[in-house]
Parts: sequence; structure tokens; C-alpha cells
Amino acid sequence: MSSLSLLLLLLPFFLIQSSIASTTTTPSVQTLNTKPTIFNPKLPPRTLSSSKKFEGSSDLVQLRYHMGPVLSSTPINIYLIWYGRWALPQKLLIKDFLHSISTTDLRAAPSPSVAEWWRTVSLYTDQTGANVSRSVVVAGEHADLKYSHGKQLTRLSVQQVIANAVRSAPFPVDHKNGIYLILTSEDVAMQDFCRAVCGFHYFTFPSMVGYTLPYAWIGNSGKQCPEVCAYPFALPGYMAGGGPGALSPPNKDVGVDGMISVIGHELAELSSNPLVNAWYAGEDPTAPTEIGDLCEGLYGTGGGGGYIGQVMRDREGRTFNVNGRKGRKFLVQWLWSPELKACAGPNAMD
Repeated sequence: MSSLSLLLLLLPFFLIQSSIASTTTTPSVQTLNTKPTIFNPKLPPRTLSSSKKFEGSSDLVQLRYHMGPVLSSTPINIYLIWYGRWALPQKLLIKDFLHSISTTDLRAAPSPSVAEWWRTVSLYTDQTGANVSRSVVVAGEHADLKYSHGKQLTRLSVQQVIANAVRSAPFPVDHKNGIYLILTSEDVAMQDFCRAVCGFHYFTFPSMVGYTLPYAWIGNSGKQCPEVCAYPFALPGYMAGGGPGALSPPNKDVGVDGMISVIGHELAELSSNPLVNAWYAGEDPTAPTEIGDLCEGLYGTGGGGGYIGQVMRDREGRTFNVNGRKGRKFLVQWLWSPELKACAGPNAMD
């Protein structure tokens, strides 16, 4: 949920960060089976037409609480709907990211970790003072291999996909703890996909599903628009010069590695604003600017002005900024911290 104007308004803040981080030394960062190096790639600035977009307005207004619920019950149950055909390695990669959110075994995920990244989300509270839960589990999976609603989905038909999954029994109706996560394969087109959004979240309509359930949709852009939704692992053709080129994805899958950051973005916003009446900026709940939107395109210290910020690169040249379980590495965008009043991530250098 972002636009070029939002990024331009944030530019002075990012430039301040950049000046603070102008003299840095390579930290001793523990990772699994690799010795990373720190670098701050400058990528060509994106135009509005090529920017990774999410739902929302471009007005930068003070983030505030609107008295609605957050997902504070433990654990947050994620119900995965695999729409279309997915390879097993792709499923395992996404599930490893989700399982890494609440990993407490430091041997499984050394710092900076996905679990530490999620701590920023857990700082958000409801009106009772209850924090967003730090425990996230994959509570169920459903494979829609036959494309029950075709290969061209709309914002309404994706709710029917959820209804099918709930009615077919693998999923319970989980009002309080549940997130229904629809992931579409690279051969499925979604209304506004690539042109306006890479992912979005909302809640189901009782008239469509029978219940009000928070959900998010994210598409695999590997074939349709990697230069938009898998940025910076793919770049538009006109960006061939003026930067280091496309960065190498940490798990060698441009489409799915690009999805990981979008999934993180949407889960963070869905947990802090599940019914679009909790944490967001602006006065129009149909076009909110949320905690992920405020930090879009920022992955490390010194980001802004064409930089994604200081991230890590392993011996094979693959780019990442957080560690996950089973030795996984991911590149996920930073999130707005209600304590710092700034974008934050566990790989911060200052």
C-alpha cells in the first residue's frame, strides 16, 4: 500500500540515516555455513510504474491507533491455501519463513533473525494493552490444484476460494486467531496484480464466505512481473545501467524469494490491522497507510535515495538481511516501529 510520493516524503529521513551510517565497519555476524559481507547496493530509482505496490494511499500522515483489535491471541494460526500448482521446494521455502517468525531456538536462527524482525510487529497493542502475538504457527494447508475459480481471479472470487477451503473441512472458522493466506502460483492472474499490487489484505464478507475472517493474498510474480514484485532480484530493462544490477536471491528462486518480503509485509499489516480499524495512517480506512507501507523499499541502515540499505551477501553472492530456521536466509523489508517512530530491522547498524 504505497506510492512514489510516499517514498519521496520519507527521503529526508532516509538521508539522515544514510549520513549516520556513512562510516561503518563490517560486524561479526554469525550465519550458517557462510561468512557474509556487508554492502549497501545503490539501485536505480524506481518510477511509479515500476514500484512494488501494496494497497493504500500515498499520503504520509501520522500513524495512529483507531481502537480496533490486533491479533494478540497466542498463537496466530496461519491457514495456507496453495492455489494452483506449486513445487514442493517452493512450499517448503515459504513455510520455513513462516515457522521462523516465532523460532526461539537461537541455534536454528542466529541473529539477525526473522523472529527478531517480527518483534517490531509485536510492539503494537490493542486498547487493552495486549501486544500482537510473537507466536505464529501454520495451522493448516489446503491445495487447490484444479484452480477452482480459474486462472484469473478478482478481489471477490479470491474470497470464494477461501469459502471453498473452509467448507471442504481442512480449515476451521477461526475468528479470533486465524489468518487465511492465499498464495497463487505463477500462472494465475489476479485483478490489479503487477499493475497496482503485489499483495493485499482485507477481511471476508459474510455474504461471500459466511464469516468475517482476516485474509491476505500474495502472487508468485516469477513469470508475470518479477521486475515489479520481485524487486530487487529483478529489474526493469530500462534500469540496465546506473547500479549493480539485479541482486542474487538468497534461495535461488526469484519469484518466491520476492514473495517472501511481500508475505512479511502483508502479515505484519494484517496482524496490526486485521479489520482495517486498528493501526494505520490517514483518515480513510479504505486507503490506509500501514506499518509496512511506511518502510517499503528499505532493508537496512542507510536506505533511501536509491539505496536499499546495508544488507549481507554470502560467499555465493546471494543477498539477505535476516536468518531463518534450517539455515535459510531471507531479504525482508523493514517495518515501522511505534517506539522508535522510524523504520526498524534486526540488521540495523546503528
